Amino acid sequence: MIQRQVQAKLPTKWGDYTIYAYADSEHEKQPHLALVHREADLKGPVTVRIHSECITGDLFGSRRCDCGDQFIQSMRILQEKRGIMIYLRQEGRGIGLINKLEAYNLQDQGMDTVEANVHLGFEADERDYRIALDMLRDLGVLKIELITNNPDKIAAFDKSEIDLLARIPLVIPAHSENEDYMKIKKKVMGHLL
Repeated sequence: MIQRQVQAKLPTKWGDYTIYAYADSEHEKQPHLALVHREADLKGPVTVRIHSECITGDLFGSRRCDCGDQFIQSMRILQEKRGIMIYLRQEGRGIGLINKLEAYNLQDQGMDTVEANVHLGFEADERDYRIALDMLRDLGVLKIELITNNPDKIAAFDKSEIDLLARIPLVIPAHSENEDYMKIKKKVMGHLL
């Protein structure tokens, strides 16, 4: 069970937030994070984005995926709606950065993103969204509007005491470098694109 380890003020270009670090112990080097807008109403319906880490997309602007674009668009929505960004350290759909880069190499040889993960011995998606539910419970959040296109994130709230009141879709246009990736997300993984 992860626990809140520390919190601090975090002014960003999207507004003023409090950042919370969650981990099994205070020595964890890569904790999960919650950025809570300073004006968020945690008792009323709050807008939430559950975003899995994507170093290549979030930090380096990779055009192989739409993760960085999703992160930026979500932060803009959260700024407007004074919401919460849950940032889960589940790189590469939970397989880690090194394996994700190995999957990139397999994709360059003709596999799609799901085939590459399976070829490496993983499930198509190994992420665990119960972590986000634990974090939201710790913050006292009872009702949310979820920014997502991922049906697995929606399903994570099915048996939760946190009420999912609405889904806010992310509309990210595909481009030449990620067009096939986006098709696989829709066709194979059921994303609501």
